Amino acid sequence: MIKMLVTGACGVTSRSVVRSLNKSEFFKDKIEFIGTDICNLKYAPYEGLYKKVYYVPPFNAPNYREIMQRIIDENQIECAIVIPEPESLYWSENPFNVKFMRIPPLFGEEVISKKRLYENLMGTGLTPKFQVLSNEELLNSPEKVELEYPMWIRDYSEGTTSGKGAYLANDYKHLCAWVEINENIDTFMLAEFLPGRNLACFLSYNHGELIQYGVAERVDYLMGKVAVSGITGNTSYGRLLNDKNVFDISLKGVNKILEKTGEEMNGLVVVDLKEDADGVPMITEINLRHVAFTSTFANAGLNFSEAQLLCMLGRESEIPVKGTLVFPENNAMLRDVDGLPIYTENFHMPNIGEAFKVTD
Repeated sequence: MIKMLVTGACGVTSRSVVRSLNKSEFFKDKIEFIGTDICNLKYAPYEGLYKKVYYVPPFNAPNYREIMQRIIDENQIECAIVIPEPESLYWSENPFNVKFMRIPPLFGEEVISKKRLYENLMGTGLTPKFQVLSNEELLNSPEKVELEYPMWIRDYSEGTTSGKGAYLANDYKHLCAWVEINENIDTFMLAEFLPGRNLACFLSYNHGELIQYGVAERVDYLMGKVAVSGITGNTSYGRLLNDKNVFDISLKGVNKILEKTGEEMNGLVVVDLKEDADGVPMITEINLRHVAFTSTFANAGLNFSEAQLLCMLGRESEIPVKGTLVFPENNAMLRDVDGLPIYTENFHMPNIGEAFKVTD
């Protein structure tokens, strides 16, 4: 029985990783999952995915390392998957003595902040137009706003996810209102509005070798109407794509950062992209972790979590799928608040007055 630690255990993404490993022919019923989390969400400890879930402090708390080491020792942890981005970067810079896919630390530092990511890719045409202004400049010097409306205004703190702190401003009045509402934020990032598809590209590496990749589209979000940005980070309807262009752009962005840091890529990153008005994908984020689409890819036969664990165990040659798969054109990932994600390869939206034809 493999003793595996999963950090951020209560989150949707971590549980998606666990479900993926439970689908693996190699690891089903052969892993004992131990979770740790700051436990803002309290559903997971009672869900049954983990043997136990520990309530732990944030990664930057003075007692974090001592508590995590005790949990590792008490449970004889062999392997770990680290999900929250700031925690993932901490582990890369301050590794524990367990097997895990260590993201290159300099790379992590360069992409964990949207501001640094955009600055690193400036002039490449890979990111949207952006600028950074203080709240004082925004409120008192409207001429300094160079972008056209509508535009995104957001907090760009490290590890910010799910559209947190983001707002689509349609004019200067709305821009100022958002600054005044968020008076505790000193500096904001403004970014060009991209109206096209919302995309994600998984890139999984093992010691410099790209072992797997996959592209997905986020179409709708759970409870999107309650978020000011309309984005909650939890996709209610999405699909897996066969889109080499998105892969090529994502790979180019990652390689550009690696050119700067001089590191060998390792671990899994997910590049978020949004298409501009001409349908050109632009990189908006590089996540140092899985995202919730992980289990959908696993349901379709591309199991990133399985491949990562095989690499941790030195069993790379056993990875069943190298590269990617070709996905059916009519596939869909469907998700609701009270249900597990559903993957179907035969999704068709009926005409009004007709019934869905559910065949799988």
